[in-house]
Amino acid sequence: MAQGKERLNREFSAGGVVFKKTRDPKGNEVKTLWLVTKSAPSKLFPYSYWRLPKGWLDDDKRLKGPGPKTLGKIKASQDDLKRAALKEVEEEGGVKARIIAKIGTTSFFKTFKGKKTLKFVTFYLMEWLKDLPQGFAFETEEVSWLTYGQARKKLSFHQEKEILDKAEKILSQRNLN
Repeated sequence: MAQGKERLNREFSAGGVVFKKTRDPKGNEVKTLWLVTKSAPSKLFPYSYWRLPKGWLDDDKRLKGPGPKTLGKIKASQDDLKRAALKEVEEEGGVKARIIAKIGTTSFFKTFKGKKTLKFVTFYLMEWLKDLPQGFAFETEEVSWLTYGQARKKLSFHQEKEILDKAEKILSQRNLN
């Protein structure tokens, strides 16, 4: 490797933008709500933020860290991405959902423990099916179902606001057909 050039680390994740339709007692649709989650503070990440559920494609159980698909050592399939997105929605959102459409992939740089990484996150539009009896996992402090405007305002990261915008647009186009 040339002097002064360091290898760029990459990381791949998947997540979901989950909606549910509320109904009145007669079964008429009232409004659409969107799932946002608040991260639980930890030793590594002491601050909470509002986010969309997302996470690694796979884990390396031995090393307690990202697996080979997450690190880009093995190319992930569309099925791998979908499975990971559904798993993250269950873990971080405490809900069962089904995928409606692929929204797109965002990328951003993150620095963790002095290591700079280019992270890619593929998001899917998902429809809520049911709440899970066990609720959400340890990475989440709180879950909220909010209207589009409230959810957009609550999200901490600009790129996730843009993903929510795309999800809302896809859903509204589907509802017009």
